[in-house]
Amino acid sequence: MLETLYKQALALYRGGQPDAAEQCLTSLLNQHGQHEGALHLQAILCYESKRIEQATVYFRQLLQCQPSHEQTRLALGHCLMQYGNQAHAQGQFKQADLCFSEALSLQPTDVMDKAALHYNLANAKRELGLPKEAAQHYQAALQYDPNDADTHNNLGNVQRELGQLDLAISSYQRALLLNPQLHHAKVHLVHQKQHVCDWQGLPEQIVEIRHTLATQAQAQISPFAFLAMPGTTASEQMRCADQWVAQRYGRLIEKNRQNPFKQQQTQERSGTLKRKLKIGYLSADFRLHPLAFLITELIGQHDRAAYEIHAYSYGKNDQSNARARLKKAFDQFHDIQHLSETDAANTIHQHGIDILVDLSGFTQTSRSGIVALKPATVHINWLGFPGTMGHVSSPVEAKRPLFDCLISDAFITPADSAQDYAEKLVLLPCYQANDSLRPVAKPPSRAGCQLPEDAFVYCCFNQTFKITPEVFAVWMRLLKAQANSVLWLLECNPWAKENLIKAALAHGVAANKLVFAPRLSIAEHLARHVHAELFLDTLPYNAHTTCSDALWMGLPVLSCVGQTFSSRVAGSLLQTVGLTEMITYNLADYENRARYYTEHPDALQQLKQKLVEQRASSPLFNPGSFARALERCYQTVWQELITKRI
Repeated sequence: MLETLYKQALALYRGGQPDAAEQCLTSLLNQHGQHEGALHLQAILCYESKRIEQATVYFRQLLQCQPSHEQTRLALGHCLMQYGNQAHAQGQFKQADLCFSEALSLQPTDVMDKAALHYNLANAKRELGLPKEAAQHYQAALQYDPNDADTHNNLGNVQRELGQLDLAISSYQRALLLNPQLHHAKVHLVHQKQHVCDWQGLPEQIVEIRHTLATQAQAQISPFAFLAMPGTTASEQMRCADQWVAQRYGRLIEKNRQNPFKQQQTQERSGTLKRKLKIGYLSADFRLHPLAFLITELIGQHDRAAYEIHAYSYGKNDQSNARARLKKAFDQFHDIQHLSETDAANTIHQHGIDILVDLSGFTQTSRSGIVALKPATVHINWLGFPGTMGHVSSPVEAKRPLFDCLISDAFITPADSAQDYAEKLVLLPCYQANDSLRPVAKPPSRAGCQLPEDAFVYCCFNQTFKITPEVFAVWMRLLKAQANSVLWLLECNPWAKENLIKAALAHGVAANKLVFAPRLSIAEHLARHVHAELFLDTLPYNAHTTCSDALWMGLPVLSCVGQTFSSRVAGSLLQTVGLTEMITYNLADYENRARYYTEHPDALQQLKQKLVEQRASSPLFNPGSFARALERCYQTVWQELITKRI
């Protein structure tokens, strides 16, 4: 009888009738819960219908019957990885790690099984924040299957995280040789080549990525990497964000199709207009990070009579003074690092958060899937990601913005750009907050910075991925025009340094005209700005926090404005401090303006004096006035959305 039911279920499954097959299996397992064939087929049916959590249950039961079967452990581990990725649940990754490790300990004889186990174990190690161990297992997998493109790509990812950018680039190149259609590997390759300033072939590769975005909805293209690619438009960036959100969060939304928060929020809203608003800030970067030097004082300046301010931190606790200062600034600080997306959303909802503000966006550690579950009443994108976060779409839900609002200003997002953003644009007088209590060390000597005593010092402390060949060519012409001048750059990695020196030599500029500034503490970094004469910005990804650092230290910034969010932030900051003469709109004017100030030191000195005078009264460095403006935005958004939804 049992075998007849099993054979019937198997025939129905093979005949394309999974629901009928599952009915047979359920009946069989009710009679004999340890039937190995039925458990295996039931697990497969659950997996194929994306009921990953149920599939893990059946594979666990099967493992009790087959404790020495590595294929079952591999299947269970794979399901746990899928479940962990859907829910961002660290506990599932730990269990997957254990499954793959135990399967390897059984010493499988099949070469491809060994490759698969090492590959999957490496994926689990990476998710657990163990990139060195992950790299070892990817390399072991490649010993058994050297022609697997995904393994080469994933090895490149952990090499990138370990700072081994040269090895990462080689891994991505190998992955693409094996599978030219591995589009995310091409995106990784381009972005890391930008980091090391290897510009050979980049224009053609970026054109290919843009074509892929336009023609293949399933292609995985990192929105953050896409922002920095020259030539990309704001509308393309929104398409990129849309596709990323659909791929990353579509299943999570489908799994939680019955939003447990929506009905409760509707019932609760009518009483929220007369009490304190609860504001939640969500980020991975409540630590020693540029974000801390933008928002810490602002958080402390919020009006506690009208607002209750919560932090939701999913990044590591670095035990720094910056972290401690941030914790003190908030009314309540919640560490949600080890919670799944769903549990984190539940926590935020249980705290009654009215407005949730995501300060990280599509950065490497993004957990915007929490926002996709809509745990608060209003969800805002601000400061962490300079662009739109796109739309949510899934088989069970109509297309809607992932975030209700994007905080910006009229310079960054003029009225005619609204169609390029999924969110409603909410405009501040200036987009960027700043901390007027930035620590500044004692200034070093010029010699201590390896700078010539009498040279005119151009500087750009932006990360090297923002430097493009077109902007670099302008810089080289400036150095050639001013014999006694140097260009002071941030030393991000040794490969970028080597490639920039080679590029300078190709332009006929001596290597000693480039000076590289090592990474220092924020206090020491700010202090050395006194030795620069003029900050030269990058395009299409401007200086953001780097620009406000320079302005805070009295160093004028010359920027060239583009059409996208990331290319207009420095212009916004310059306008806010009253240095509109330092905003240009094409590289020819940018170069001419730099030449003018180089050749007219009196005019440059007047500009510096103007900056120092206006900085003191500028809203850019007044967290108190910024807090009031931000609170007005919160109140406007709250009133509009609540009155519309009640």
